[in-house]
Amino acid sequence: MKKLINRLSVVWRWIRGTVSPVFIALFCASFILWYIIKLGNVYTTNYDLRLNIDGEELRVPCVVEGVGTNLLGYKIYQHKELKFALSDLKYAVEQQVDEQTGEILGRYCVIDNQSLQNAITLRFSDIKVLSVSDIPLIPLPETIDVAPSSK
Repeated sequence: MKKLINRLSVVWRWIRGTVSPVFIALFCASFILWYIIKLGNVYTTNYDLRLNIDGEELRVPCVVEGVGTNLLGYKIYQHKELKFALSDLKYAVEQQVDEQTGEILGRYCVIDNQSLQNAITLRFSDIKVLSVSDIPLIPLPETIDVAPSSK
């Protein structure tokens, strides 16, 4: 760590001796202004959303589009998870069956991509959700009898 600090101080002394401090200040100011100007453009990016669907926490990859300032704001400040009720989404119930014995090993909810995309879009007013992919299966307890919604 001491070597790193010594090397940085040597580099700093070299820069101060050869490059004007006014040039460094103006270079930093121009970089900041250029960055602010570029944030006004519309960008498309991948974004992993944290969802909570009836107590089951999921991380769902999405493709979103929006103005750079809005995307940066969501990237920095949006660390909470979005909560949805399973009854608000379209889904199908699948059973995992052992092929040899015919025994039911588990039941899972398969959520419709379009239904989840519409629900997420309602929560984000200034960012457009273009697509939702790879929604993990949600395990259902054996004691609950759930019929798929038809919304």
